[in-house]
Amino acid sequence: MRGSVKAAGAAALVALTLCGTMPVAQAGGGIGVGGAVALGAIGGLAVGGAIASANNGYYPGRPVYRAPPPVYVEEVCHVERRGYIDPYGVEHIRRVRVCE
Repeated sequence: MRGSVKAAGAAALVALTLCGTMPVAQAGGGIGVGGAVALGAIGGLAVGGAIASANNGYYPGRPVYRAPPPVYVEEVCHVERRGYIDPYGVEHIRRVRVCE
């Protein structure tokens, strides 16, 4: 209940601010472009402050993706001797690591 009262108060503050600045900005009675920009900046700060104070300053942030922990499977490796014959007909034997 208390959060809705704060939200309603913030909405009322925003409405009051916008109602107070709209006729002045529309009339343009000597304000000029710089004054309209200043009024817009002030209104933006007021609205931003009202929105920021509506949730007690708590912002949970964006969810963070974390990769699942790696599953360690112990590989069984051994060394085998394999023979081959090169193009000149000479037999060679080399050791090769084989993991299963």
